[in-house]
Amino acid sequence: MAALTVLGMEQHPTGLTIREHMTLQFAGLHWKWPGARETAIRDVFGESATRYSQRLVVLIDRPEALAAYPTTVRRLQRLRDSRAAQRTGRAAP
Repeated sequence: MAALTVLGMEQHPTGLTIREHMTLQFAGLHWKWPGARETAIRDVFGESATRYSQRLVVLIDRPEALAAYPTTVRRLQRLRDSRAAQRTGRAAP
């Protein structure tokens, strides 16, 4: 395996970068306290929770992400779709 870079942008055999793997693994975690997730995002990824969420939304639509983390990606897609349906006032698919 290639050495991990500071930015975590090297390609992994799955087609995802190491940073993308870390993002999906992090998304699979559950948090007990309010604010703990946001603090961890800042510490681990060095970015705001908003930017992390933006990257995650794009990432969960990639087939490579679904192949590597099917349970996590499907759960996140369901949550996204449910929230979108609530915003538009229609039933979730």
